[in-house]
Amino acid sequence: MAVLSDDRRTGMVSGDKPAVPIALSTPQARRLLEGPVFSTLLRLAAPTVALMTLQGLISAGEAAFVGRQGSAALAGVSLSFPLVMLMTTLSAGAYGGGVASGVARALGAGRADDAARLAGTALTMAAVLGAMFTAVMLLCGHTFYSALGAEGAALDAAVQYSNVLFLGAAPFWVFNAAASILRAGGNATFPAVAGAIGGVVTLSVSPLIIYGAGSMPGLGIAGAAGAVVGYNFVMVAVLGRALARVHTPARPSLGALRPQWRYAAEILRISIPSAASTILTNLTFIVLTGLIAPFGATAIAGYGSGGRLEYLLIPIVFGVGSALVPLVAASDGAGNSARVRQLTWAGATFGVGACGLAGVTVALFPEAWMTLFTTDPEVISIGAAYLVRVGPAYPFLGLGLALYFAAQGRGRTLQPLLASSTRLLVAGIGGAVAVSTLGWKLESLFTLMACGLAAYGVVMIYVMRRELGIIV
Repeated sequence: MAVLSDDRRTGMVSGDKPAVPIALSTPQARRLLEGPVFSTLLRLAAPTVALMTLQGLISAGEAAFVGRQGSAALAGVSLSFPLVMLMTTLSAGAYGGGVASGVARALGAGRADDAARLAGTALTMAAVLGAMFTAVMLLCGHTFYSALGAEGAALDAAVQYSNVLFLGAAPFWVFNAAASILRAGGNATFPAVAGAIGGVVTLSVSPLIIYGAGSMPGLGIAGAAGAVVGYNFVMVAVLGRALARVHTPARPSLGALRPQWRYAAEILRISIPSAASTILTNLTFIVLTGLIAPFGATAIAGYGSGGRLEYLLIPIVFGVGSALVPLVAASDGAGNSARVRQLTWAGATFGVGACGLAGVTVALFPEAWMTLFTTDPEVISIGAAYLVRVGPAYPFLGLGLALYFAAQGRGRTLQPLLASSTRLLVAGIGGAVAVSTLGWKLESLFTLMACGLAAYGVVMIYVMRRELGIIV
C-alpha cells in the first residue's frame, strides 16, 4: 500500500493507489473512489438529471400557465428568466460546485472533520448570499428590465414576477448548498427524490394560485412565483433534516454553522472563478435578450420560449456535473490522476449525447416545442426559426459545460474562464455589431448564436488540453 501525504493547503493527497479513507466509509461514499467509471457516474448523475429534467418541464408548465394570460405576461416571465437562471447557476453550479468539490476532496483525503466544518460554513454563507441576491433584485429589478428595452405591460409583468420570486432567494441558495453537500458524500438520490416530489406538488397547485378557484381570487404571475418560493422553504427543511442524520459523511454540527475563514476560502477559491464564468454565460443570455428586445414583445416571447430549451439543457448537464464534481474531486484528493482523466471523458460523452439528442430533435420538430407555450402563430414562427438554427449546435454546449465541471472538481477554474467568454464575444458582441451596423435580421442573429456555441465548445477543449492537462 502506498504511503500517503496530506497537503493541508490544497487538500491533495499523493500516492499510487491509496486505500479508501475512513471518511468515505459508507457504501455510497466509497463508490466515489472505487466504483466503475461510467456506471458510477451514471448512477450518481441519473437522479439529478431526472430531477433537473422534471424541474425544466415544471418550469415550462408554469410558463404555459402564464402564457394563457397573454403575450405580455409571457414576455414578462421571459425577461426575468435570465436572472432566474443566473441565480440557479450561481447557487447550484458555481457555489454548489465549490461546496461539493471542497467537501468531496476533504473526504477523499480522509479529513472527515474538515468536511463537516466545510459543510457548516457553506450553509451559512449560502443564506447570506441569497439574502444579498434578494436585496439587489428588489432594488434594481425595474431598472434592469427597463434597460433591456421592456416597457408597458411586459415591464410591469416582469417586475411583478421578479419581486415575488426573489423573496425566496435565501432558502433557494441554502437548499442548493445542502444538496451539494449530500452529493459530495455520494448521496445524489435523496435530494433528487425530494426535489421531484416537491416540484410535482408545486406544479399541481400553481393553476389554483394563478387563476383562483371558487371564492379564492387568482394571483396571476405573482401566484406562479409564490408557489416557487413555498417550494424553496420546504426543500430547506427536508434537506436540512437529511444532513442531520448520523451516517451522513459530512454532517455539520450546530457549531460548524459558524463560518470560518479557512473553510470559506476553500469554497471561494473554486466558487469565485466559477461564478465569474457563470456571470459571463448569463451576461450572454442577457445581451442576446437585449438584442432581441428592439424587435418587439412578440420577438421576445418567441426567442424566450425557444431559448427556454437551452435553460432546460443546462440543468440536465448540471445533473451530470453534479456527479462529476465530487467524483473528480475525491479522486483528485486521493491522487488518482488516471481516474480523473477517465471521469472527464465520461462526463464529456454524457454532456454531448444529452444536448445533441435534444438539439437535433427540436431542430427537426420546432413547432412541437413552441406550442407548449403559445398558440400565437407569429411567436411560434420566431421560436421555430431560433430552434432550427441553434439546436444543432447544442452538443457543443454539453461538451463545454461537462469539461468545466471536471475543472471544478480539480479545483482549477481560472483557465476555463477564457472559454466562457468566447460565446459572449462571438454571439453577444458580434451580434450587437451585426444588428447595429449591418442591419441583420432575427434569422441571421440566430445563426450567429449557433456559431457562438460551437466556438465555446472548441475553445474549452483547447483550454482543458493545454492548460489543465486533463484530456490526453
